[in-house]
Amino acid sequence: MNPLPTKAQLLNACRGVDYDTHPILRAAHALTGIHERHLTAPHPGIPELKTQRAHLMTEIDRCAVRSLPPAHGAARIHTETIGAVIDRMARFTALAYAALSGSPAPDLGNTWGHLAELAVAYEDLIDELHTGRRRLPGGA
Repeated sequence: MNPLPTKAQLLNACRGVDYDTHPILRAAHALTGIHERHLTAPHPGIPELKTQRAHLMTEIDRCAVRSLPPAHGAARIHTETIGAVIDRMARFTALAYAALSGSPAPDLGNTWGHLAELAVAYEDLIDELHTGRRRLPGGA
């Protein structure tokens, strides 16, 4: 069983640091790159990027399911998959660093705030998943 990465590991991977030690971290790093390209692409809805993004989120979900213990029968279901949560973290990381570099982006303070809140929520989620108190959509 390969445990889910910590909040710190995930944030570092999105920033391009130590992302090659775990398949979820590699996917998080790649998702951040896709979101960065979306920010600079003349047509952000490029189909190839959408396909790559969906593939990476599916791979994260598969890896997460393999790493988790069975949930208790009464475990509450989370509203989204781990892949979707990590995709949002990658998006906010890309937005935050774009704002720092002076690129037109949403308000820097709000972006960093959303990223921080999401990182804490991810940490709470993985704690609940590892203890079996929460389960993921799709029966995982």
